[in-house]
Amino acid sequence: TEQEHQLLRLGPRFIFDDPKTAARRRTTELATLKRKLEARFFEKKVSPGRPVEQFIAELDVLLQNLHNIPTTKKQIQFNRIQTNKSFDNLSSIIQSSQSSQSQVIIRPRKKKNYGRIVKRLKYKIHLANTVLRKTDKSKVFHLGKVEHYQKKSEEYMEKTKAYQCLGTIDPLPDLIQRTNKYLLDLRLAKWITQKQYEQLSIKSNEVELAHLYYLPKAHKPGTPLRPIISGLKHPTIKISKFLDDLLRPL
Repeated sequence: TEQEHQLLRLGPRFIFDDPKTAARRRTTELATLKRKLEARFFEKKVSPGRPVEQFIAELDVLLQNLHNIPTTKKQIQFNRIQTNKSFDNLSSIIQSSQSSQSQVIIRPRKKKNYGRIVKRLKYKIHLANTVLRKTDKSKVFHLGKVEHYQKKSEEYMEKTKAYQCLGTIDPLPDLIQRTNKYLLDLRLAKWITQKQYEQLSIKSNEVELAHLYYLPKAHKPGTPLRPIISGLKHPTIKISKFLDDLLRPL
């Protein structure tokens, strides 16, 4: 439809205002931010105390207002006044144009429901067995068939011999168990402190396996794929960041 076409033309950087999604993300991201701030305080051997709590609470209110601006009585009254003025102006215009015997139909501009449009697009894309991806090094979308992506992915994996498809195998639970056991051994041997052990320990609901995905290079002939490994929630990512902070000053 025209609405779907206009939405796609806005490009990958467009983010529509969705209060429900924003509320879910706000809770998670504020909790993450609080942990990071407290970690910085602990590094300086200072108790975070009330300032961090107050900052997070104020930031929470600010973010809520960005997505859910309350309408006060003054705003409602102001809107009514503006509506009445607009109606009076419109009436005078219609009366002055009656000599032309043309009927003027004024329709209020409807607010676009981007959430509904996105759902329709997802359904149509899935139905057409199509993949919609943002492209590498450009600000546009790329539409491609699922089988084309699968073929290019298999060719890349066969060429590099660096990856394999897990299928139904899930090594995540074993990886979590072995990583936590290794951290516990370090703690018992007093190689790390109790605070570091708690900081680096893994919770099963916070991690996932690293996975391979691709961004199409639309600016090159044949649209090759750029492989990317996403490991931001890998079980060893905390240890990796911890070691990076230790070694970076060197």
